[in-house]
Amino acid sequence: MSAPHVVLRDMGEADRTRLRDWRNLPDVSRWMYSDHEISPAEHDRWFDAALADPARRYWIIELDGDPVGLANLADISREHRRCAWAYYLASPAVRGKGVGAFVEYWMIEHVFGALGLDKLWCEVLIENEAVWKLHESFGFRREALFRRHVWKGGEPRDVVGLGLLKDDWAQARAASRERLIQKGYAIA
Repeated sequence: MSAPHVVLRDMGEADRTRLRDWRNLPDVSRWMYSDHEISPAEHDRWFDAALADPARRYWIIELDGDPVGLANLADISREHRRCAWAYYLASPAVRGKGVGAFVEYWMIEHVFGALGLDKLWCEVLIENEAVWKLHESFGFRREALFRRHVWKGGEPRDVVGLGLLKDDWAQARAASRERLIQKGYAIA
């Protein structure tokens, strides 16, 4: 079996329709803050703003040449040396192969390396335990519990706030890298 080949490429116009389809998938939308089907007009407004906003950056996640998900940075602040991030894998068949872990490693390296920031943070619905535990395995620390922070399906949901400092990453990097290598990923 060959090692999985994951690439993050810049999101572009050719991804417009695919992303709306992905965002409306039940396996994706269940973890998002919004709770409705995203219309073409709403999606076009989001997509156009995403491409134009210098405080946001989006990548399409590809596995062995096939688009499988989206990763992004938001609220990029050079002044405060921090940004937020999120990702999703659109296909359930891709999950469990270490793709999310590879994306996490890549994004952390990009934020602390290429961008030279000091903090990466995120918010995760509390019931999305697999994702917040993945973040914690990369050195993220729980910094907040936002009670009744979003409403989904007519019910309040709590959200976990997690943060990773550049110093935290310096301590977690080697073990995180080794886990990916053990899964067959080529990590520089």
